[in-house]
Amino acid sequence: MKMNTRCIAALAMMAPCLLHQSPEAGACTRVLYEGDGDLYVVGRSLDWKTPIPTNVYIYPAGMAKQGNVQENSVKWVSKYGAVYAVGYDAGITEGMNEKGLTVNGLFCKGTVYSNPQTADRSPMSLAVFVAWMLDNFATTDECVAALQKHDFDISGATFDGGTVSTLHWGITDAGGNTAILEFDNGDIKIYQGKDIRTLTNDPQWPAMQAINDYWKKVKGKDMLPGTVKSPDRFVRADYYIRHVEKTADPDLAVSITESVLRTACVPYSYTVEDEPNVSSTQWISFANIRDKRYYFHPITSLGLYYVDLNKCNLKPGAPVMKLEVAAVARCTGEINSHLKKSEPFQPMY
Repeated sequence: MKMNTRCIAALAMMAPCLLHQSPEAGACTRVLYEGDGDLYVVGRSLDWKTPIPTNVYIYPAGMAKQGNVQENSVKWVSKYGAVYAVGYDAGITEGMNEKGLTVNGLFCKGTVYSNPQTADRSPMSLAVFVAWMLDNFATTDECVAALQKHDFDISGATFDGGTVSTLHWGITDAGGNTAILEFDNGDIKIYQGKDIRTLTNDPQWPAMQAINDYWKKVKGKDMLPGTVKSPDRFVRADYYIRHVEKTADPDLAVSITESVLRTACVPYSYTVEDEPNVSSTQWISFANIRDKRYYFHPITSLGLYYVDLNKCNLKPGAPVMKLEVAAVARCTGEINSHLKKSEPFQPMY
């Protein structure tokens, strides 16, 4: 493989920085596939150093909820039913509502949620922040308009031995309109458009775009970065998701999205000497926004299955339903028949 001298010089300057970066403890990837016939599929991997027990819940519309335990916390009644992926049965990682709005939270080390100006605002816990977005908004524009008011103060409990959930979010609606939501020293930053296809972890969005712009000049057909570091995974996934076939077939679309996502996953049980916190992919999911199908696949399971939201009772007064992921490890295809009535999960405020 030949490289021009400018490319070699640029890589030489980058090398010292890369050598001093450690593999991340929390590594995740999100891609948006655009097919034909208004078909959009969001695929994401959740990577962590240890398994994160996750179950799938179906919540109907019409439920009264609040953002935290304090009296002055954010309160709402859900307008839309939704499917949630709930980690530790205590906090929502991601989900999709009946209108197709899809929200995924990924780690981002540079996140700072609060500053002195946010201290007196209504409390909002990370455990239910995704629910607030999915319950209340049908489109990315609606969600962004509410977020820009920033009339809440985000906080969250630690987990897994004291880990702080520093996150940013990808938000996509049925029209493919996507927003990246980040908190920068307590201020909300939103980057929005129909051409946003990829999200990984740190650095935050503007710096990540600068890195990706560099690699676009190198040209992916000639060379792509190959490590498990967040910028490398971003560059690979972003290149491939833009160079795959378009289809209106929902099954093929999920397969294509999965094939792209796998190029950015960290192999299960992957280890590096002297790096005890290296993450590997624990589970992957896909949201077929057009057809309202939510797919979930723990990496150690044999099957890929999905919940069809069109066949769920999401009307006010309907029961909460739960899919015990550990009980369906060998299942494939539609899995609505395995949903069981459940009490709401207890948020880890």
